[in-house]
Amino acid sequence: MKHKLLFLNSIILFVALQLFVTPFNCFSQVKDITLTIHLRGVYESKISLLSMAGSKIYRPIIEKPGIKNGETTTLKVLKEYLPGEFVIRFDYMEKESSTPYPSEKSVFMYEQDLELWVSPIYCNNADSTWFQKGELENSTYVRFSKENGKQKEKLGLLQNFLMNYDDTESTVYQEGIKAYEQRRQDYNKWLKTKAQQDKKLFVSNMYGFQYVPEISLKGSETDRINSLISHYFDGLDFKDPLLIKTSNLNKWMDNYVNLYGQLSTTTALRDSLFPLAGKTAIEKAKKGDPLVYGWMVDYFYRGYESNGIDAGMKILEPYLSDPNCLTTKRQEIERRLKGMETLVPGSQAPEISMKDPAGNLFELSRYEPAGKYILILFWSAGCSHCVETVEQLYPWQSQPDVQKTMQVLAVSLDETDADVKAWKEKTTKLEGWKHLHDAEGVRSKVAADYYVLATPIMVVIDAKTKKIVASPNTVDELRKAIQKK
Repeated sequence: MKHKLLFLNSIILFVALQLFVTPFNCFSQVKDITLTIHLRGVYESKISLLSMAGSKIYRPIIEKPGIKNGETTTLKVLKEYLPGEFVIRFDYMEKESSTPYPSEKSVFMYEQDLELWVSPIYCNNADSTWFQKGELENSTYVRFSKENGKQKEKLGLLQNFLMNYDDTESTVYQEGIKAYEQRRQDYNKWLKTKAQQDKKLFVSNMYGFQYVPEISLKGSETDRINSLISHYFDGLDFKDPLLIKTSNLNKWMDNYVNLYGQLSTTTALRDSLFPLAGKTAIEKAKKGDPLVYGWMVDYFYRGYESNGIDAGMKILEPYLSDPNCLTTKRQEIERRLKGMETLVPGSQAPEISMKDPAGNLFELSRYEPAGKYILILFWSAGCSHCVETVEQLYPWQSQPDVQKTMQVLAVSLDETDADVKAWKEKTTKLEGWKHLHDAEGVRSKVAADYYVLATPIMVVIDAKTKKIVASPNTVDELRKAIQKK
């Protein structure tokens, strides 16, 4: 019998075995930091911190409800999210009777603890919102943006003139091209200098997105687009893994794909040009950092899948099987494979906090069943090997002497409606077990905390200390583990 893989397709499962020897490029070691927020100007607000990159993009990683006017709250930002680009969201009420209203402020964080004084109503107004004296990342980016706008303004005027001038053979036009090219080169040199000056700051990684690529100002509109495509990647360093920690990379790639969209005048042309766009971009990224390479494959995978471009999906196959391509899935596989090594006898079992089928909060740390041990079983009713394991486990565990020794906490990771229905039917026959269900399956927090890639998974813990006793692979191994204790 095969395990039912809840997260992996066949290609990803194959490469997972190679990850023990594949080097993982980590970001520079940073520490957890704190974000201290002084709230004012409103009656009350819920404060949420949302990441703008990674698997939890635009999802809250921290939430603090009920912060009152004049109060201060401190958010601990874990190093796994750093450096990064974030959104602080305020769901505020101006008065006690008001309906919550949202406002958002974008911030950058790296190695420096931040302190922010903010009025949510005017959270993007410098007169109402400011950081502590000496803050670096955000203040530097504000200064860069202002200076960059001035630098680009004259370049933009020249480009606009050249794009709209009607006599492309005139001396004026030719001189304009020379002036534009000189200013373009000077501007890009300025960008490079600024990035070097601010290289210790995370925000310097975003300067490259402002690079102005070479473009042919002669010929047709199609010629200009093709010229821009051929030089689009000139200004970005794909060897820099911090690129994927910015929201700019996604916007930048959207603009790149839109260039191909302008050339796609028919569906047939679209289905040939968009795969070409992906292959060209991925081949560029392949020469850079494995994380950027993987990000690029993820980007086009989402695009091809959502738009039904089968030819595009086809060109991704060799990249998905490349162990150097650290896609989001492969990174998660590696994290979990490495994490499994930490769930050893004697280590503390991760907390399980979730609602039970009756809607009541279940917390493993507070769960004190009769017996010496708790068996945590991750399973799926739609998994034939899981069902086989349950059919062997239940009669044995139901024996009075075993039941006195060990209780079962069965956590379902069923996702489809059909599997959830089957799970509900099966639980009626599994009396005496504590049943939980997480609809997010292996993408859920509980599965991530226990590094579950496939089901069934069994973890035996001490009922009192909640420390791991054993991680048997079969019911026979479970019997032996219990009998030895």
